[in-house]
Amino acid sequence: MLRKILFPLILGLAGCGVLISLGTWQVERLAWKQAILSEIDSRLQADPVPLSLDVTEETHEYTRVTLTGTPTGDEFHVLVSGTEAGTGYRVISKMDTSLGAILVDQGLLALDNKDAAPLITPMEITGTLLWPDDQNANTPRPDLAANIWFARNIATMSAALETESLMVVITAATPADPRLTPLPVNTATIKNDHFEYAVTWFLLAFVWAIMSLYLILRTLRPKDA
Repeated sequence: MLRKILFPLILGLAGCGVLISLGTWQVERLAWKQAILSEIDSRLQADPVPLSLDVTEETHEYTRVTLTGTPTGDEFHVLVSGTEAGTGYRVISKMDTSLGAILVDQGLLALDNKDAAPLITPMEITGTLLWPDDQNANTPRPDLAANIWFARNIATMSAALETESLMVVITAATPADPRLTPLPVNTATIKNDHFEYAVTWFLLAFVWAIMSLYLILRTLRPKDA
């Protein structure tokens, strides 16, 4: 009897073992991601500090900062959808400050308002340090003639606008550019689907176990004479 069910038994145990290990790995990844999100939340809830150029992505990303600056009028329009303010263009501006020129994500510009003139006046800004790189292998190249970009990239944009290699995402500005709706940084937009993956792997392990048990029972069933 053991010889008859040996193969489906090994197949069932091996398959369940692999699927359960994948589910367990996703649970560990979930704990890791939640710790990161908790750290980000703590930075986003901290009091803002004056902007300094002595910052790095590894140490200071998601730090809240304050600064005074004046937009130069040079800006990139990044096409986005699914934001809290809807579909439109993220406006990435060059802003002159006492520390030099920096990149500022001023917020969302409505699609039908693309040609509106920017507000060029000194602003008191509260925002969040961010080093985004939204692009991947499938991201289209920017349409430079129409000033339409499809991803934020610090290296490319800072080089093109001749700014420091950092970005401040505005939470609030005084005065505010009337064209724009701020898109403050928050953890709700950070992808965290490890729980769904873990559930999927564990459900697959359960289904695999049921199918393996069914195969074993079929193997043990006496054949008709």
